Amino acid sequence: MKPLAERLRPQSLDDYIGQKHLVGEGAVLRKMIDGGRISSFILWGPPGVGKTTLANIIAHKLEVPFYTLSAVTSGVKDVREVIEKARNGRFFTQASPILFIDEIHRFSKSQQDSLLGAVEQGVVTLIGATTENPSFEVIRPLLSRCQLYVLKSLEKDDLLELLQLAIKKDDILNKLNIKLEETDAMLRYSGGDARKLLNILELVVEAEGASDDSEIVITDDKVVNRLQQNPLAYDKDGEMHYDIISAFIKSIRGSDPDAAIYWLARMIEGGEDPAFIARRLVISASEDIGLANPNAMLLANAAFDAVMKIGWPEGRIPLAEATIYLATSPKSNSAYNAINSALQLVKQTGNLPVPLHLRNAPTKLMADLGYSDGYKYSHDYPEHFVQQQFMPDDLQNVRIWHAQENQAEQKHRERMMRCWGSRYEK
Repeated sequence: MKPLAERLRPQSLDDYIGQKHLVGEGAVLRKMIDGGRISSFILWGPPGVGKTTLANIIAHKLEVPFYTLSAVTSGVKDVREVIEKARNGRFFTQASPILFIDEIHRFSKSQQDSLLGAVEQGVVTLIGATTENPSFEVIRPLLSRCQLYVLKSLEKDDLLELLQLAIKKDDILNKLNIKLEETDAMLRYSGGDARKLLNILELVVEAEGASDDSEIVITDDKVVNRLQQNPLAYDKDGEMHYDIISAFIKSIRGSDPDAAIYWLARMIEGGEDPAFIARRLVISASEDIGLANPNAMLLANAAFDAVMKIGWPEGRIPLAEATIYLATSPKSNSAYNAINSALQLVKQTGNLPVPLHLRNAPTKLMADLGYSDGYKYSHDYPEHFVQQQFMPDDLQNVRIWHAQENQAEQKHRERMMRCWGSRYEK
């Protein structure tokens, strides 16, 4: 017997619940579907909001061949076989077949690379589904060839509509006398996930064991008693993975060690990869603490090494130590700001030539052309410093790094003022 969620899977946009910003009247996807032609796109959203259902509806509406792959079980060979089938089976006047890839974020770089040619040439129209941020998980060349559409968790009204639909239209439930006396617990446990909501409804109804003519009254207490899952469970395979790591890093940045440790515990309890947590601590040490306390980077790296050496569960202790140390450290993002500013400057100014005196002169011809001519070796001068031009000619007076108001960086700025004078006053 199919689960309730599968029995109720909508077959048309008229039966599709939620995502009005994409498939409502006049919305972007609705226009494309009604127009009979779509371009490749990726659907990003939490579990149970209709990504797979939407792909199936589109294929049915457009009446084109529909191929599906799961990134969990498919390899590069499977991708190439499907693309070859699509290429061989496509007639001259037909629209491109649809290739739907569920959990595309789990595809490796080589697997994603194998899709590029087929997508670019129109051999297939790619529809990808992901619960993870595509900018982190999908390679840039593939992402640039696809539109990105964000699906939202279902609203309360959407979920209540779905419950009523299930009771009235499902061939099994509509034979029962079901009364939804309370729904708050079901809505809370489902977390905007339609599939989870319908699973909860089915579980509670089955647990009541009622006959066709007896009334099944669903209350919050019955739902809570029947469910064994933890409502605060950490979904390490869904978007909560990024929500909680975001809260963790922001708590460190905000110098709140209690909150940082709490979010660390949430990740540990949810089974998060310790290496992932350790990597984020190293990033935070350089991005948010930086030059205000250079020891933070050393401790974060030491914690990373310790976790790799001692394993789990003892690895939680160095992670906790590093978390508290980073959260209580003085903060500076001057290095983060400096590299971002420098990258922006490079994009704006292009490939400016290196001043001749800074160029290497490994050959006589280069020396004759003036390469390295006039360069002053800093260690030959007092305090190992001598003023000379290091920036390209057009950027000689540009400042990129700005010291922030912490004791460590103010010492660096004082030395820069002794070397460069007023250039580093502010």
